[in-house]
Amino acid sequence: MADDLTLQRGGETLALKKTETRFTARAQQPEVIPSVAQGVPAQCLHQIPVGSQTEAVLLEFEVSQPADLTAAMDQTRDRPDVAFVSHVYALVDNPGTLVYLADDLTVQFADSVSDEARQVLARDLGLGDETVLVGLDHAFIYRVTREATENPIKIANRLMERQDVLAAEPNIVVHSALAYRPSDRYYPQQWYLHHRGGQGLAEDSHIWAEAAWDITRGDRSVVVAIADDAIDLNHPDFQGIGKIVAPRDFRSPNDFLPLPRRETDNHGTACAGVCLAEENGEGIVGIAPRCALMPLATSGYLDDRSIDELFDWAIDRGASVISCSWGASAVYFRLSMRQQAALSRAARVGRDGKGCVVVFAAGNANRPTRGEINEQGWTKNILSGTTKWLSGFAAHPEVIAVSACTSLNQKAAYSNWGQEISVCAPSNNAPPGIWLQETGYVGTAPLITKALAGKGIFTSDRVGNQGYSPGDYTSGFGGTSSACPLVAGVAALVLSVNPHLTAAEVKQILEETADKIVDPSTDPQLGTRFGQYDGDGHSKWFGYGKVNAHKAVLAAQEKAQSPRSVKRRLRGSNDREMSIPDNQTEGVSSPIRVRDSLGILELEVRVELEHSDWGDLEILLLAPERSPVMLHGRGSRGQGPFARTYDFTTTPQLKRLFNAPAEGTWQLQVRDRAAGDTGVLTFWQLTLGVG
Repeated sequence: MADDLTLQRGGETLALKKTETRFTARAQQPEVIPSVAQGVPAQCLHQIPVGSQTEAVLLEFEVSQPADLTAAMDQTRDRPDVAFVSHVYALVDNPGTLVYLADDLTVQFADSVSDEARQVLARDLGLGDETVLVGLDHAFIYRVTREATENPIKIANRLMERQDVLAAEPNIVVHSALAYRPSDRYYPQQWYLHHRGGQGLAEDSHIWAEAAWDITRGDRSVVVAIADDAIDLNHPDFQGIGKIVAPRDFRSPNDFLPLPRRETDNHGTACAGVCLAEENGEGIVGIAPRCALMPLATSGYLDDRSIDELFDWAIDRGASVISCSWGASAVYFRLSMRQQAALSRAARVGRDGKGCVVVFAAGNANRPTRGEINEQGWTKNILSGTTKWLSGFAAHPEVIAVSACTSLNQKAAYSNWGQEISVCAPSNNAPPGIWLQETGYVGTAPLITKALAGKGIFTSDRVGNQGYSPGDYTSGFGGTSSACPLVAGVAALVLSVNPHLTAAEVKQILEETADKIVDPSTDPQLGTRFGQYDGDGHSKWFGYGKVNAHKAVLAAQEKAQSPRSVKRRLRGSNDREMSIPDNQTEGVSSPIRVRDSLGILELEVRVELEHSDWGDLEILLLAPERSPVMLHGRGSRGQGPFARTYDFTTTPQLKRLFNAPAEGTWQLQVRDRAAGDTGVLTFWQLTLGVG
């Protein structure tokens, strides 16, 4: 029997537990929301948006005693004006995060399933409103109707038991968490753009903005979407002909004025100032002052529909760059299929097929973007022992994940880190209590008890006394929240001089032109030392280095003036059949020899094999003198013949091999990581465009 205590998420199964006193309900129609909120035998706590449509709002209720929960839910479910009732859940491995269940789910079918069979199955389960999910083959979105006898989690788990279903996920809603909430003030100057030394400033700890501005200060045709809590569009920094493009407030349907509403709606204004503040002779200057601003106010919650709407709005209305200084308020947050597809869609389909440059803040918990930490000392032991961390948005392979460094060219103590970091950018250092603020928990340890060395970020603030500081500016902003729009602005300058670049090429330019700052110190909290660079030029703390606006703009300009072309295409294959040993880490390796030393401009890998469970397999490409690139990870359902093609577009990790010498022995490694199923590698082919 299907259960509702395990959640399918991005090919992984997560354990849930039901909260003891909370539940949610969705009204049949928007106009009856007030009567439902008042008529249910429980206290109505919140209205939770699912996307921006009023009819999708969830009402969160709380009963006074756990024993009252079932009766209250049954009475609510019996109301004719209620369409859907659900428990509120928490993740077992992340008990501080509440999970709300929407009434839609995503299903990916095997390609052998006919339209008729799919429709019959959906009808039998009480699913309606079938919508094609663009960006994922054979995937559809369904609404759970009143005829359904199970909730979306149970339906998804039941579908996962079928051989003709590759994946099934319910749409869940979690709170979003801004990447920074400032607490201390620093000197009011924009040292991070350019400085000539001074107290608290290491040499060259800025991003060389003045030299970049000698080439370009941006172009109105390049639009940067700042997706955040709200943006004060009345601020002098955001005035100018053509400055504002396609504003949208996703907190309300048909609202196109994303202004601050709450006392805490300060974050987006500060981020927008760092990136785009207009050069007008007063106030501050953003790194890309002449580019346009697309201000987007998010709902403050994350679910599949909200992410779809946010990124599709930016794609459809011409965003060149999308800056996101936020993530999920969860220790371990794996993106759903729809969320992965939305980011991929932006990075591939946006800008007339060249892709929007999507930039995410890495986060401020001093934890890996993907990895494990032996946690200890947290208040109430809310986290203890080996704990998995995952920042799903920042870890997406097609985004630019940004960590933070300081005015001393050192790691910002709070900054998240990991193999997924693309570049870093200057920001503040840790003010007191930063982990307490950033995790969303009522207490964590160890806390930073005094401000650490490093200057803060001076940027735009809400006009008047509201905001982070009295007046129209604040000197106390920072975190990876500030580093993220700084990198987004540099990407906008790059596109201003070369609009023909793809999103992947912009990412590559930022990485290749970054300054290799080195921090030999030991992390004061974790005792790690990741301030050096590996053989591929990557540091877990700094990515490929600190973004350099001047070098990046120069590289983009040079590429526009003298584009490289493919001189030769090389193709090699290996059709020697090799048995894949069951449950052995070494697996099998199949070689192809390349004798051309030119740089790689195009790359394609074709893999054909047969295996009784594709979910057991890992497939890696081992390029000469380079770290392995994962082509296929565990979690993909299927069996029998397997045939896939991987290239720079479908597998962005391969972009690390761009411009690398082609010469040497290439290896395809296939590893079976689970017992019980076997298979054989039958063929693989390597195609390179070099020049």
